[in-house]
Amino acid sequence: MSPQRTLPRTLTTTALATALASALAVCGATTAAHADGDKDGWQQDGLHLNAADNEKVDAFLADAREAERSISPQVRAAAWLTDAELIGFDSRLKSPDSLKRKVATSMKETPGQSVEAALATMNDAVRYTLQWPDAHYTTGVVDASAHLSSWGNDSIRWKNTWGRASGYKGLNTAWKAPRSGMRFEIQFHTPASKWAQEETHKLYEEQRLPSTPPERKKELQAQQDAIFAAVPVPDGADRLTAPGTPAPQPVRAGGVRSAR
Repeated sequence: MSPQRTLPRTLTTTALATALASALAVCGATTAAHADGDKDGWQQDGLHLNAADNEKVDAFLADAREAERSISPQVRAAAWLTDAELIGFDSRLKSPDSLKRKVATSMKETPGQSVEAALATMNDAVRYTLQWPDAHYTTGVVDASAHLSSWGNDSIRWKNTWGRASGYKGLNTAWKAPRSGMRFEIQFHTPASKWAQEETHKLYEEQRLPSTPPERKKELQAQQDAIFAAVPVPDGADRLTAPGTPAPQPVRAGGVRSAR
């Protein structure tokens, strides 16, 4: 057991957040390299950003690196308070090429879209994954989300796909940080759903490429569906909602919602 676990639980969340933020300030030293734009812009996999748009994405990335320094301590505090495993923390900043590929794809799929409009839809330049065992997953999500909300982070996107009949299973959320206004993503997973996500990542990336033919996209989706079909759904996970939002009641076999 880590020495940190001896901290008294009677501390208020505000005091604890402040203390942990100071103690964890070292997490602000990121390892991501700065990707300077060049006069020819950016291109990869048949996608392209002109020099001006490339420069704007670089500026957005710089803002994300700065904002991460105050976001990460709160996410780590929420993980500590709920006994979550913080997965892939070293990759909390999206790589320049990955973000530029996503922005360029968005602009190509939406003719006439500006780079500013594309960036406004990007919630994962700063991103995290919290993971719990199945038995503690639902409670963990509820408690971690409540902590983040109480510290001033606004929930701006809550995509719960645990109830889907097929496809991706998990909970992807986006938040807006109070100090910087930067949007950041938190994915809530179980070990099985995280494994499935990683197993299907390359399939998903190929499926998203504009150059992928429709028939191939169908094949890729079928492969992903088969992998996610084996992921168990934790009790109550399909009814998880954003902080302050009433949870839907489960449905009985006859279609009438039951109280629990």
